Amino acid sequence: MDLQLTDEQRLISESAREFCDKEIAPRVRDNDRAGRFDRDLASKLGEIGYLGATVSEEYGGRGLDYIGYGLIVEQVGRVDSSARTVVSVQTSLVAGSIERWGTEEQKSQWLPRLCSGEALGCFGLTEPDSGSDAASLRTRAKRTGDGWTITGNKMWISMGNVAEVALIFAQTDPEKKHKGLACFLVPTSSSGYASQEIHGKLGLRSSDTAEISLDEVTVGDDAMLGEIGDGFKVAMSALDNGRYSVAAGCVGICDGCVEASVTYAKERKQFGVPIASFQLVQELIAEMVVKRDAARMLVWRAGGLKDRKEPNTTETSIAKFYATEAAVECANAAIQVHGGAGYVDDYPVERYLRDARVTTLYEGTSQIQKLIIGRAATGINAMVPPSPQA
Repeated sequence: MDLQLTDEQRLISESAREFCDKEIAPRVRDNDRAGRFDRDLASKLGEIGYLGATVSEEYGGRGLDYIGYGLIVEQVGRVDSSARTVVSVQTSLVAGSIERWGTEEQKSQWLPRLCSGEALGCFGLTEPDSGSDAASLRTRAKRTGDGWTITGNKMWISMGNVAEVALIFAQTDPEKKHKGLACFLVPTSSSGYASQEIHGKLGLRSSDTAEISLDEVTVGDDAMLGEIGDGFKVAMSALDNGRYSVAAGCVGICDGCVEASVTYAKERKQFGVPIASFQLVQELIAEMVVKRDAARMLVWRAGGLKDRKEPNTTETSIAKFYATEAAVECANAAIQVHGGAGYVDDYPVERYLRDARVTTLYEGTSQIQKLIIGRAATGINAMVPPSPQA
């Protein structure tokens, strides 16, 4: 097993680090305080090629492998998880799904503009009453003469207010459950499409989050991504890649916590010496380092499997579960190292904690990841409650 990065991968990481420190870091605190989605920054992410890193160059992407993509996401996550959300949603959920499942016309229409940042997209799966149970969607798609009419509501949709295209998952036949799900490419300018910003979030304050309403939105047959029944496959394949991206971003949070804590501990003095010389402060930092490195190795393992096109659902869930929980723990420890100074936004660690918390919830909660891992270990699916007769 080779755990060394290639020269190209090291260059990707170093370039991403330089870009993030120069272009993202100066904006972070002001954007976070204002709760402002930075459209200009999203455009810059597209210009440098971070919004379609894994998409084929034929469609405007960079054609990077997943290890390289993960390195980019790690660096963006180290500086700003709200910006990392833009990269993750645009690349892993939207563009990646269109490239894998779309027709040539759909790819040509959307991918170049998504990869460049000219257009943004969102992933409309979650509903007010449907989160982990993706097969129970209440959004309905009804067949019309030459297309479909979609009615329903979506909740907690990243970039739903700023997107030009939405991947909307809808049920075509409730009796078929997941086999009746379909995914549609819906222009957000469509009549009947409306979005509303969700305010008051604990973290990711400069990331756009929306509640979406679809009131008899009409689309043609050419709007469907794949076929009827493919919607569940589209969603699960996208989440596999989205979970990888979230995990990589959380490695970045862990790394940011280590860097901030080491710097502060060497500068801050108590009893006439830097607090870095105190054993219990070093213990906090050491535990952060171990969690960061373990999370990074798990992300690299999942990325390597993806690059070799081998099954990786379980390994991706392991990476997502461990890295997200590690990010919360590292951020909490980093605040402890900073003391009272860590409780205000003069330092990044309080934002790390707020931003990390949601990563254990979206794209599959930590509990869902445990059930995926447990299913792989036992061969028993505990996600579906047993029937009364069982």
